[in-house]
Amino acid sequence: MKTFTQSQLQAIADALGEAADGLTGLEIGHLLATVKIADTVSPMTKRHRSYNAFANDQNKRGARTHIIAFIRKAMKPERFAREAERIEPMRLNLNRALAFAGLAVAASGKLGSVEATQTLSEATRRARAEGRVDYPRCILMC
Repeated sequence: MKTFTQSQLQAIADALGEAADGLTGLEIGHLLATVKIADTVSPMTKRHRSYNAFANDQNKRGARTHIIAFIRKAMKPERFAREAERIEPMRLNLNRALAFAGLAVAASGKLGSVEATQTLSEATRRARAEGRVDYPRCILMC
């Protein structure tokens, strides 16, 4: 089964827990519970909390499936209906992180496969390419 590398997990957690543009602590707790990832609730930052929960879950299960489920649920556009300005900065940051794992979130919220990138400049360019990213297949199980 596929897994994320430690650095990929860190980048994903950083993007989702970004202070200004990321998820709130309450949202993180709710989403972790929804996808059945054990929360490591303690007095730590949102980014560290997410990373620890993701790493512990992936190490325990040997797969990234539940982390993928978290991302899918977190990036559903309807979640942002009242705060539409939040989704695009978070999606940009998340896509920059996901590019190294060969994944991207479309504006529709769908997670798809893309060619993995090797450089930060390529990941940034691709993340900013609004509407031009081709998603050859939707990911059902990763």
